[in-house]
Amino acid sequence: MTVNRNCVAPGELLKDTHFGYTLSILGGKHKMIIIYLIAQNDNNIRFNELHREMGGVSYRALSMALKELAASGIVDRREYPQVPPKVEYSLTEKGLSLLPIMDAMCLWGREHS
Repeated sequence: MTVNRNCVAPGELLKDTHFGYTLSILGGKHKMIIIYLIAQNDNNIRFNELHREMGGVSYRALSMALKELAASGIVDRREYPQVPPKVEYSLTEKGLSLLPIMDAMCLWGREHS
């Protein structure tokens, strides 16, 4: 198997490439875990449940990662007007399109661990 070495042209800045764009969306400590957990929970999870399943992440860090994923069009945030507030997160079509990549990463981990 070969790597597509044309993803970043010589002299081109990584951040200005499609690969750089992908890294900017998925980069960070928690984003891929968030995407994975939403998918594992039938593409619908509440904030506190997500926080509980992640363990060890602060409310602030989780909230910031979710806002970034929502701004990138990966996650949809649905707020229900009730007391106490109810907020659910799901993956958009764009977010769902990342799942085959994550499946490939899982397979790679299985083969190399």
